[in-house]
Amino acid sequence: MKAKNRDQSLTDSRELDGSYDQLTGNPSNSQSKKTIKQRFLKLLPCCKPTVAPSISQSKSHYTLHMSYVLMLISPTDSVEDDFELSTVCHRPESMDKLQEQTKFTKKELQVLYRGFKNECPSGVVNEENFKNIYSQFFPQGDSSMYAHFLFEAFDTNKNGSVSFEDFVFGLSIILRGTVNDRLNWAFNLYDLNKDGCITKEEMLDIMKSIYDMMGKYTYPSMQEDAPREHVESFFQKMDRNQDGVVTIDEFIESCKKDENIMQSMQLFDNVI
Repeated sequence: MKAKNRDQSLTDSRELDGSYDQLTGNPSNSQSKKTIKQRFLKLLPCCKPTVAPSISQSKSHYTLHMSYVLMLISPTDSVEDDFELSTVCHRPESMDKLQEQTKFTKKELQVLYRGFKNECPSGVVNEENFKNIYSQFFPQGDSSMYAHFLFEAFDTNKNGSVSFEDFVFGLSIILRGTVNDRLNWAFNLYDLNKDGCITKEEMLDIMKSIYDMMGKYTYPSMQEDAPREHVESFFQKMDRNQDGVVTIDEFIESCKKDENIMQSMQLFDNVI
């Protein structure tokens, strides 16, 4: 019985990541890993080790943050489709249920799961492992604080771990949600203490974490007061009533009036 359950778990997982054809029992002829990876890298210029990263490469904070989110699902060339599930401790929801709860197709969910399980073989990721994953993309800097903020945004249950469901629900909002849905998600990332408004201190913590992650070898080189200048620019644009905080209404209204931010959102419409 135990062996039967394990075989079923392996079949379910292979169906989810697209590496198993239910009719033939053979690996599926899905899109090549290299092609998938190249599509992600087009949006992620700062994760290429041969190119000096630059914050100015992104048109907006939205582009910057969403690019870093998508790094987690960029499959590597070493992904093995015939995955051994002896260490899996969490099996995702059924394909049909995930399709109902998200705005992804079956094929898209398979692509996402393949990338997720490659980085998180156990089926869930804790904050320490989440930070380790990000450190691989930014060896020249310290990505731990930014990874902490991002982990908090995905850990909606606040149980100290992010499952594939948690991750794909967040991505569904980021990539397929309405404008308001996407901006609400971004606002939640900035609102560190979840009190419904963004303070300069919170935004400064976010910007410092980004500069720490990018490292000192950026082009053009960054001045020490650059994070604070970004914060001041952010508040000049977003803090409509100049009360020192940015509310969700101010954030959404300002973003919708910003052509660059609106264009940035469209960059991610066809990523997967």
